[in-house]
Amino acid sequence: MDTLLAVAADLTAIALLTFGVYFPRHRRRDLVAAFLGVNIGVLAVAIVLGSTTVGAGLGLGLFGVLSIIRLRSDEIAQHEIAYYFAALALGLIAGLGGTPDLLSGGLMLLVVAALYVGDHPSLFRRYRNQQLRLDVAYTDEDALRTHLETLLGGQVMGLVVKQVDLVNDSTLVDVRYVAAPAGRVRREPSPQVQRVNAG
Repeated sequence: MDTLLAVAADLTAIALLTFGVYFPRHRRRDLVAAFLGVNIGVLAVAIVLGSTTVGAGLGLGLFGVLSIIRLRSDEIAQHEIAYYFAALALGLIAGLGGTPDLLSGGLMLLVVAALYVGDHPSLFRRYRNQQLRLDVAYTDEDALRTHLETLLGGQVMGLVVKQVDLVNDSTLVDVRYVAAPAGRVRREPSPQVQRVNAG
């Protein structure tokens, strides 16, 4: 009976995290399957391990091994890594927590709430991160910063030059900036700029 309650608590938490928080915001179907599969798999293994004397140690080892394997993928963004860890944590809390009580329920709710708040669209909504390839080789960081602020229409908070190609006259830069407030006219990128990725 206690196991069934733990499973029910876990299913409720992972459904809330996946279908109530993650998917409505990011609409990435493949990671829905990943989060559910990882959570249920970890829950099942944790329940089995929880019945042995070495369950907790093996559970933490499983957490580490699965994290290393999955995080080798370069297709998962930082916020998605957080959801992935949350799915693992929910499975372990429910599977190794024994009889569901106020503490385990509160911890599961805390995990979901942390992702709800930390990944909320309203939180730091004007802060952006983009990687751009410019059709000019910039060796002067101040000139590069000025150009980026004009191009992006915001204040550059930090930049990292990834590559300067003097032969092909290009610069690859990762830039973090604060976008202009809504309503302010923003200059559109010129054809000489290629957006590599955005965040």
